[in-house]
Amino acid sequence: MVRVPITGAMFIAGTVGMILQSDLLTFLNFANNVAYTRLASYDLSVIPLFILMGHFATQGGISKALFQFAAAVMGRFKGGLAMGAVLACASFGAICGSSVATAATITGVALPEMRRHGYSGRLSTGTLAAGGTLGILIPPSVPLVIYAILTEQNIAKLFAAAMLPGVIAMVGYMIAIAIYVRVVPGQAPEHDEVPALTLDALKGVVPIALIFILVFGGIYKGFFTPTEGAAVGAAATFLAALLKGELTFPKFLHCFYATALSSAMIFMIFVGADVMNAALARTQVPMQLAEMVGGLNVPPLLIVGGILLLYVVLGAVMDELSMLLLTIPIFFPIIMKLNFGMPAESTAIWFGIMVLMTVGFGMLAPPVGLNVYVVNGMAKDVPLSESYRGITPFLISDIVRTLLLLFFPGISLYLVSVLT
Repeated sequence: MVRVPITGAMFIAGTVGMILQSDLLTFLNFANNVAYTRLASYDLSVIPLFILMGHFATQGGISKALFQFAAAVMGRFKGGLAMGAVLACASFGAICGSSVATAATITGVALPEMRRHGYSGRLSTGTLAAGGTLGILIPPSVPLVIYAILTEQNIAKLFAAAMLPGVIAMVGYMIAIAIYVRVVPGQAPEHDEVPALTLDALKGVVPIALIFILVFGGIYKGFFTPTEGAAVGAAATFLAALLKGELTFPKFLHCFYATALSSAMIFMIFVGADVMNAALARTQVPMQLAEMVGGLNVPPLLIVGGILLLYVVLGAVMDELSMLLLTIPIFFPIIMKLNFGMPAESTAIWFGIMVLMTVGFGMLAPPVGLNVYVVNGMAKDVPLSESYRGITPFLISDIVRTLLLLFFPGISLYLVSVLT
């Protein structure tokens, strides 16, 4: 509320809490080790590697080829260019892992084309903001990696669990567009004049497909760990960008600079959360809360629903990483005390996917909706109110998908049993 960065807010609260519960020397001994412990973590190196992979894809011009292919595939349908933008976001998300980066990158390519073909500012910006959330819903996903580390779950299994819900999200957005352009007239042209699907357009997406198969095929076949897979993916994406001929030396340097900047932000939030969570652990509040909730005569799904609604509220004032780092240490013990009729590992994986879906919802929902702000900032002629109207059909799709995954956990867990 007073605009203190989330890292500082958690660090200050945790520092005061630890000193009040123990003493200054105890806190200083803890603080002496916490930063090194986080920064030297081998498992956490997967985060900057996936971020670097996304920057290579962005700076290497891969997004343009993706959109051209997607537009050629979907252009035959009414609203096809908007559907193509969603497909391009999903494809780019498969090698990016960031919602904001996906939204900004595909917007730069797709928005001028959509406006040139007569799409309204409302539908154009709403589609691209919603499509950007696929950057974290489809693996690799940085928030999912953080959830795996916080809850000590298998990253590969969480990635497998996220694939089918991510595809459902993509298809749901396309269905929302198809319905919207028919129900609300004047939002899209009757027919899109887009180039036919050619061999050149197909060649543009072959590198992305090969990188995805290489990284995730290698992980699930056991050739390398998720961290090694991220390194392989970053190297392969660099080679693809280099062969495309658009990755200049200044752009190459920018990739590392931007990765360092994002990684520094994430790791600072980690340090602040570690201090905060250490203070919380000393109070025993998370475990006491888990015991209390576990003793309530309330259906477990109702408790999960309440937690997800809280994430929607928090999404109005927080970014997804801060939400996870601040809340998972509190909510996860509660969830693991409840009986969902599944093994403990399946419950942990399913809850992680539910959190991921809800965090994506928070990237769109008013009054903030970070993706909406990013896309609207690139569409100078579109009022922010129009962009918020444009995301309405996608929010409805998000609600339907979340309820589907909430009541049918098997959807999220199906590929886990198949691939791992």
